[in-house]
Amino acid sequence: MEDVVSKDELGRRGILKLFGSVPLAAGFALTGAQAQAAHAHAREEAKAGKAGPYTPKFFSAHEWATVRVLVDIVIPRDERSGSATDALVPEFMDYILNDPLAEPRQRERHQTRMRGGLAWLDRECGKRFGGKTFLAAGEADRRAVLDDIAYPAKAKAKPELSQGVAFFNAFRDLTASGFWSSKMGVDDLKYIGNTFNPNWNGCPPEVLEKLGLGKA
Repeated sequence: MEDVVSKDELGRRGILKLFGSVPLAAGFALTGAQAQAAHAHAREEAKAGKAGPYTPKFFSAHEWATVRVLVDIVIPRDERSGSATDALVPEFMDYILNDPLAEPRQRERHQTRMRGGLAWLDRECGKRFGGKTFLAAGEADRRAVLDDIAYPAKAKAKPELSQGVAFFNAFRDLTASGFWSSKMGVDDLKYIGNTFNPNWNGCPPEVLEKLGLGKA
């Protein structure tokens, strides 16, 4: 199976194509209620954070810095809207991974998957780039690693990357869930389904006529 998007489409438009064509990893499956609670938490923390930087509840300082870089590679700022960090996706993730209402075993699995994946990313960069972590590696080196793990089909060609492929696809899924369930993400999609239209004049006569519902 060929990649459904090219390597330079790693950002938001590529993710939308992936959502529409192949199933992403369901490693961090969320309910609507969980997403809403996470965004409410992120907004509250952002308000509180005006007095100082956000302190993550789950991520270590190094993991937090890595996540903030990684989510903005997945969904960078563009001419249409802000980046994943602008939409408070890292704060969203931090809540999801430490959700007090989540089933304990599920929460532990999510935490292990995230922490293990971030550690894998650092180890892989260390092997390739003289001991450098993902954060310490240059932008081109970071993208070289991500290009190798961005698409599930590549796990078949390079089994040694299978853990990284599984992690990054789950991470990308969670990033997208956090972004497009936020106000910024909804605006990015230009969704207007819940917007009141004061100028609705009914179905056009030609359409009614075509449906056989015109005046006799």
